[in-house]
Amino acid sequence: MNDIFVQHQGKVIKTDSRFKHVMAIALDPTSKNRRGIVRCIVSREGDVEVSGYIDRSEIHIVKGDSLECFSIGGELNLAHSDEIISKLSGPGLDFIGFEDPDIFIDNMSGLMHIYFTLPFLNKSKKHALIHLGHAIGKDLDSLEMTMPALMADPKTFEGAKEVSIAPLNSKGFRYNLFESSKKEKDRTYSTVRVALAEDMGEPWKFGETAFHPAENNISWIGSHASPGPLLPKSFIDLGENKLLGIINGREANTKVDGKTRYGMFSVGLFIYDYEIGKIDWVSPEPLIRDTEAKTITFASQFVETKPGEGILYAHVDDSFVRAYTLSAEGIKNLLPK
Repeated sequence: MNDIFVQHQGKVIKTDSRFKHVMAIALDPTSKNRRGIVRCIVSREGDVEVSGYIDRSEIHIVKGDSLECFSIGGELNLAHSDEIISKLSGPGLDFIGFEDPDIFIDNMSGLMHIYFTLPFLNKSKKHALIHLGHAIGKDLDSLEMTMPALMADPKTFEGAKEVSIAPLNSKGFRYNLFESSKKEKDRTYSTVRVALAEDMGEPWKFGETAFHPAENNISWIGSHASPGPLLPKSFIDLGENKLLGIINGREANTKVDGKTRYGMFSVGLFIYDYEIGKIDWVSPEPLIRDTEAKTITFASQFVETKPGEGILYAHVDDSFVRAYTLSAEGIKNLLPK
């Protein structure tokens, strides 16, 4: 225990005989966060600590008696998903399942938007096309899948996943953030990039890179960066057009016996100017590394529970979901003056 966060005991999601590994929980605020969705691993080939492992996934509904105990229900139904996947597929491509969902409620229309990763692995296993999928409906039980919000470039393989939804700016659109990739010489980095979203239900536009690990001398986030949830101003208010966010970062890869081994993935902080789509600051040190993590602590959801306090959900080693209580007062002491 410390004055910044408290790691909860145990696991947030009860697993059963269907799934050994679950990750990336997203909760529905219209259900008072007692209902949501989670990524369930159907099969795993390889080791999550070594480059080249393959997870095949489904998204399932979860229901909770509290914010610390959820059970897995049936698979999320997305109308028209077979048709959309067929359009996106092609010779040599292997769709390995729906991944890493996020839920956004449009307060103006009352509609629910779901964003998720759509990975198509090249059967040679050398490249992947990773799109940011989208579905829309009144609630989790009436979703219709559309064409992706962002589609990977088939030439550079720069894709899109792990979205962070920003508020509207003064011009009436959003500078959302997402994880992309950038190949440079013999290394591929995960970068944080901006997407211009004029309509949350229509395709977005690729924007500039907001954070590149190779361009910042931050060792805990030296290889891969991925945006997590943006925290509400009611939790910590940084002033006009600024939000504090959670960022997931991974240390640089290493070569061991000819294999690429991943560094430690940790949870940190960043400050985002959503008016102009610019990351102003990234924490020089990580905020959270789970005590049981061998290689991954990766945050996906934040729920404010009372003034100055909230629960952050993260998955550990892509295997189970943990809850952490965050203290606003403790976090403020880590921020630049």
